Amino acid sequence: MNTSHSDTLFAQACQVIPGGVNSPVRACKSVGCDPLFVASAQGATVTDVDGNEFIDFVGSWGPMILGHGHPDVLKAICDTAAGGTSFGAPSPLEVELAELVCESVPSLEKVRFVSSGTEATMSAARLARGYTGRNMVVKFDGCYHGHADSFLVKAGSGVITLGIPGSPGVPDDIVKNTLSIPYNDSEVLEKTLRDEKLDIACVIVEPVAGNMGVVVPELEFLQKLRQLTTELGIVLIFDEVITGFRLALGGAQERFNITPDLTCLGKIIGGGLPVGAYGGKKEIMDQIAPDGPVYQAGTLSGNPLAMAAGLAMLKLVRQPGFYQELEEKADEYVEKLRKIAADAPIPTVLNRIGSMMTCFFTSEPVTDFASAMKADTNRYGQHFRQMLASGIWLAPSQFEAAFISSAHERIHLEKALKMTESSFSKLAG
Repeated sequence: MNTSHSDTLFAQACQVIPGGVNSPVRACKSVGCDPLFVASAQGATVTDVDGNEFIDFVGSWGPMILGHGHPDVLKAICDTAAGGTSFGAPSPLEVELAELVCESVPSLEKVRFVSSGTEATMSAARLARGYTGRNMVVKFDGCYHGHADSFLVKAGSGVITLGIPGSPGVPDDIVKNTLSIPYNDSEVLEKTLRDEKLDIACVIVEPVAGNMGVVVPELEFLQKLRQLTTELGIVLIFDEVITGFRLALGGAQERFNITPDLTCLGKIIGGGLPVGAYGGKKEIMDQIAPDGPVYQAGTLSGNPLAMAAGLAMLKLVRQPGFYQELEEKADEYVEKLRKIAADAPIPTVLNRIGSMMTCFFTSEPVTDFASAMKADTNRYGQHFRQMLASGIWLAPSQFEAAFISSAHERIHLEKALKMTESSFSKLAG
């Protein structure tokens, strides 16, 4: 595979961009290669600057549930751009999208748009502290909630991909108010939340972990989390930046029938454009300025291009049968993938829910951060490189998810299965 143009661009990028990339995991360090630079994407495929085409299972890290370049989304962006790209003032599109998002997600009575998932989680935690008058934020080991200071304690995603235990530059005075506990451990959860000395404002959780690889929660764990936070007056925040509009129209909270107090959403509500949102109960959201004393602002919040793209995307996924068809497609693919994994003479564990999944190279079930960290990252790196050489674009980290979109057709999935079988055979050799 010719990568000469990508190689040249990466060398240039390293001179002017830290690590040559604008988000660390893109550097592909954990999979033992240099990044390829993408020139374009369409449907279920991406094409790099050297003309190599790949079947895409990254989907811009999840939001491209329709695939790339859907004509309805592109038309909405282009039509809106003709009237301006940023106003710094309210626009009708914000109201229309807010109404549609609130109508779709069970927990949302009011919503505030921001420009990223990190902004959404950071703002939701601040709001919870302001609303409760308490200080402590409880999170879970291996869950990633963006790169705000408070959340870089035992975080997932690029933090564990690069083996960074936290981050320099985060003062002890800030992280002392964040407590990280094991995911899926109801006993530790109850002991922690009932400790009155901790002064807990909120618990933030990925209802399905997607940043230590896909780790599906035990239903009893989420139910206990909801019961305890309600009883103790603690704000429960679902970080659905990945799962929102991915696992169901109403996200993981609809799928598990558990309603949090606040919900954070990400790029999927902007059709893949830079956008995020947080929302929830009216009585909590009314504490945000200008209605209340909790301050949060953003010049590009409610950007008209993102609002238009989000509206086009949501109208498409709300069509009857969309999620059923996506689920059936993923069911068929994963059933075949499980058979390949079972027949492979190497230890593999496949975690999956809906259209998101991770194949861990380990012999033990992966149910939390500790078990995820036992996966063989060197073997994953070899698998990644073999799949890339075969025309399959996977996440450059063992600790991320693979995604199926509505644009993936049988021919794409059958090729991916064939290449996976070949790769596993080479790994065994």
